[in-house]
Amino acid sequence: MKTKTSLALGLLLAGISAMVWWLSQRGAAAGTPRKLSLDTSSFVPRAIGRAAEGQPWITDLTIYDLDGDGLKDIIACDGRLNQVVWIRQVSRGIFAEQDIGGPVAGPAHVEIADMNGDGRPDVLVASMGVITPSNLKTGAVVVLLNDGAGHFTNRALLDHVARVTWVSAADLNGDGRPDLVVGQFGYLEGEIRWMENKGDWKFESHSLLDLPGTIHAPVADLTGDGHPDIAALVAQDSEEVHLFAGDGQGRFRDHVLWGSTNKDYGSSGLSLCDVNQDGRPDILYTNGDGFDYATPGSRPWHGVQWLENLGDGKFAFHRIGDFPGCYSPVGVDLDGDSDIDVISTSGFNDWSNRSAVSLMCFENLGGDRFVPRPLAHEPTHLIVVKAADLFNDGRTELVTGAFVFYPPYDRASRVTLWERPK
Repeated sequence: MKTKTSLALGLLLAGISAMVWWLSQRGAAAGTPRKLSLDTSSFVPRAIGRAAEGQPWITDLTIYDLDGDGLKDIIACDGRLNQVVWIRQVSRGIFAEQDIGGPVAGPAHVEIADMNGDGRPDVLVASMGVITPSNLKTGAVVVLLNDGAGHFTNRALLDHVARVTWVSAADLNGDGRPDLVVGQFGYLEGEIRWMENKGDWKFESHSLLDLPGTIHAPVADLTGDGHPDIAALVAQDSEEVHLFAGDGQGRFRDHVLWGSTNKDYGSSGLSLCDVNQDGRPDILYTNGDGFDYATPGSRPWHGVQWLENLGDGKFAFHRIGDFPGCYSPVGVDLDGDSDIDVISTSGFNDWSNRSAVSLMCFENLGGDRFVPRPLAHEPTHLIVVKAADLFNDGRTELVTGAFVFYPPYDRASRVTLWERPK
């Protein structure tokens, strides 16, 4: 009798276990989120570089080992100082700031590229001339040439054009020379062009789009044909994401991948990342601009979205989540679970409210499911974030820059390193 009872109990428990497993799988398939793994308290902010005096205007930054010493540095655009600055990691975790080259009026974007083929990283800068809205032809593209001894010399590759907000280097026609993609936000007039490198510092411009409002225009093979394409975010009255599909010989076809009918949508940032890790670069896109309002700030439709690359130039729109005033989408596995999470900053939020979030991670739960995980409420006015393993220890750190345009100013920063203590 005892044996039969034990057998029956064992079968019952086995059945319950099977039912629990089946329900868990059914729940997962239906979208039930798994346990969250991101420790939101794991990042500790530390100001690096110059002190934040007054209202700092850090418009962009990138992370790169500029001096080749094995330690990653931060190169940033300071719109208040009209200067590109090098926050050099002189030893592990110790940073010192210096200017790179001469002044650059209204620097808005910075990238690293070897523009003269000497094997040394040069610094490409998009110059707006004037950061605040203007119709003046104050824009320029400037390269800061690296002599290899820590000195950089300014050279203008394009000037006296509508305000330039983007420049990147890529060989767009297959001739082995780095060409340039240039986005001009302008104000009432703007443009996207590519500048064909003819050698000996001569460039020929080819217009791709005659509209104002370009913010970002990164290059990658987005169509899977082996040729470089351009993804561009165009704000102002357009509020569109464009794909310029390249044929590898310098010819491009323009497709509008997505657009909002809300002329006040507030497009603010675009980056490329393989979010679902299927081998195709996707597009991350934020709308959170609050610059033009009488009282700068957020709007209820602000948030983060993912344009999933389906192949052959087709993309599917996914709303990742709402986030007031959001900027600077970055895809990175922040919690070590092999899924790509999405980080974003808030440049325009209600900073009089101490609970307003300035740094957010949308944790990837698999598929197209993300959950917002606030990382910080201060410093405020954060307009750019980048992620990298700064200390070569296998862990990801974050670096943010603040653009402090409106009050309150009491929790402002300039450049902040977000460390992960051991």
